[in-house]
Amino acid sequence: MLLPSRLSVQRPRMPFHKMRPKYRRRESRDILWLLLIMGGGLAGTLTALQVVPGQQAGATNVAIRAQEARIVVPDQLAARFGLCHSGGGRNCVVDGDTFWFAGEKYRIADIDTPETHPPRCAEEAALGGAATERLQDLLNDGAFSLGDIDRDTDIHGRKLRIVTRGGESLGDQLVAEGLARRWEGHRRPWC
Repeated sequence: MLLPSRLSVQRPRMPFHKMRPKYRRRESRDILWLLLIMGGGLAGTLTALQVVPGQQAGATNVAIRAQEARIVVPDQLAARFGLCHSGGGRNCVVDGDTFWFAGEKYRIADIDTPETHPPRCAEEAALGGAATERLQDLLNDGAFSLGDIDRDTDIHGRKLRIVTRGGESLGDQLVAEGLARRWEGHRRPWC
């Protein structure tokens, strides 16, 4: 006589809402841990980037961005800079806060220097000429870095960057030498 063999029967998975409470608690706890870990990662990222939720990108102070630029990029850029007055160039200085590098026109974002095209008075012309020559010397002194700010370009299409060497802003050096002033968000007359 043959005995019926045991049949292996798999139970269908029970829907979450019908599970016994202890299983629901464990899955809920796992989800909470996952959310906690993800939230901590997001908070750490925001802290590292110094971003405050709800803060507009345009509200960031250029001086703070200059400090960030010191950390981000090692000095790897270099060229021999000449002088160019207004037209396009490859590697040349236009004035105390504008230069061409590798075919792109850059505006040093953390400073403002006297105008040279055209100057409004003789004093501005002299100071603007000195700032232009000094920027040429600084750029020719060795490798430098270009750090980003909260905007890529200005209204004239120039790339806005903080120029640093060894973590120090070349703009700060021009300010310390009396050839520039800190950028305040608008130009002020030099005459």
